Amino acid sequence: MNKKVSILIPCYNEEKSLPLMYQALCDLVSSPELGERYDWEWLFINDGSVDQTLDVLKELRQHDPRVCYIDLSRNFGKENAMSAGFDYVTGDCMIIMDADLQHPPALIPQMLEQWEQGFDDVYAKRLSRGRESWLRRKLSLFFYSLLQRSTRVDILPNVGDFRLLDRKCINVLRRMRESQRYTKGMYSWIGFRKKELLFEQQDRVAGTSSWNFMGLFNLAIDGITSFTTFPLRLATIIGVAVSLAAFLFLVYVLVCTWIWGDPVQGYPTLMVVILFLGGVELLALGIIGEYLGHIYHESKHRPTYIAREYNGELLTDGYARL
Repeated sequence: MNKKVSILIPCYNEEKSLPLMYQALCDLVSSPELGERYDWEWLFINDGSVDQTLDVLKELRQHDPRVCYIDLSRNFGKENAMSAGFDYVTGDCMIIMDADLQHPPALIPQMLEQWEQGFDDVYAKRLSRGRESWLRRKLSLFFYSLLQRSTRVDILPNVGDFRLLDRKCINVLRRMRESQRYTKGMYSWIGFRKKELLFEQQDRVAGTSSWNFMGLFNLAIDGITSFTTFPLRLATIIGVAVSLAAFLFLVYVLVCTWIWGDPVQGYPTLMVVILFLGGVELLALGIIGEYLGHIYHESKHRPTYIAREYNGELLTDGYARL
């Protein structure tokens, strides 16, 4: 009996990319080495697209049973869309890819080869980041550096979602139901045997990226607050340092007053000290607020996504096949 390989592809407004992605997958498995050795499932997650993405998926499904799809009730974001994929894939392993072909399917045979050799998580590391602006590239590298220094989990830089995961990894990820998700950290947190492959990230074949600066910033905040409490400790350190500086300044003022008297001057200094202390307090409150926000969202115990349809079958409860 052949092993089954599932390919998970989150989609948001990818109607132009999907036919090209489908053809690339067909070309990939047309070789006897892959087509006859493995059974295939291509699971597309329609994450609330507002174009014709769902119609394209339905048409592909009619002509090819290897194509499977989940239609979410609205746009839940890529992280939650992948969570739906973890629940629904049926393969012995799963490969996560973008629908825009920035992740080359030609790397899949190497991933499967490493998987057959016993590796559970075969991740693809980018040699370059494609057509990213200089600012975005530098901010991304700074974020990874900051996360590496502030958490005990080894977060891999320049490594995204393009990877192969064994069924044991999938089962563990399914059990992680937090609503504020940062899967790149989760892959590292679960451990297992990992193997690195290098690849050149391609440009999008069609459409435009749905990720903007604010979306990436929010993802970075989720990544930091999900895997480290270092910002809270940093707020404590800043508070201690400011208190010490304020105490030293108080001693300085008392000494100056004792020696030279108490002139009326000092308004600018007073305002600077008040504004500085107020800014530090607001910074600390903001950091605490981020963590309280996470607690607030997690305490609701809402599902990470709601599925409306699976392979043409309307789902009455909207929940996953757990």
